[in-house]
Amino acid sequence: MALRLNDTAPDFTADTTEGEISFHDWIGDGWALLFSHPKDFTPVCTTELGAVAGLKDEFAARNCKIIGISVDGVRDHTSWKSDIASATGHEVNYPLIGDPELNVVKLYDMLPADAGDTSQGRTAADNATARTVFIIGPDRKIKASLTYPMTTGRNFTEILRLLDSCQLTAAEQVATPANWRQGDDVIIVPAVSNEAAAEKYPDGWESPLPYLRLVPQPGAARSAD
Repeated sequence: MALRLNDTAPDFTADTTEGEISFHDWIGDGWALLFSHPKDFTPVCTTELGAVAGLKDEFAARNCKIIGISVDGVRDHTSWKSDIASATGHEVNYPLIGDPELNVVKLYDMLPADAGDTSQGRTAADNATARTVFIIGPDRKIKASLTYPMTTGRNFTEILRLLDSCQLTAAEQVATPANWRQGDDVIIVPAVSNEAAAEKYPDGWESPLPYLRLVPQPGAARSAD
């Protein structure tokens, strides 16, 4: 079954480089980033895992845990970690899920049900669709997902921006416009009536269109430029 936004992220138990986890319990009361890789010891993914390790403090500041998954076993992950550190200068400082029987990638609809039950003999190209990033909220719902081709390294600064937007929506009932950055104006969501908006924003809002209501980002100063 295809996973859609606001579906409950499937729970699972799996071995990781930091021991066995039950996914929903591991998430706890915060947010989570689950990002997948077709194969260990692949060039683009090596750069990505190092990049995420370098941003761990940024995710932690947003109360967001990080966890990776590759269609290989934990022993391979452990060996791969030294290559990642050597190539990127960042030690992998978050768990990597071992999924040698393809259970989790199938559960998350990244491989079809008939893909078999072992990673043995499978190439990265066989697993090319295992390239999705999931942002999961404290309610265990999927708030966002992005799927990249194997040849395009993911932009985790953009994923941090996406996380910021998701968290702002959850906290303030606002949406973010195109190319939004922290501190820019935001959009009052249509579900909030003008009456309710007037209570929260007594100084009013800009309305270039009847259905487009712009206000300063709650809790942030206006951008200086």
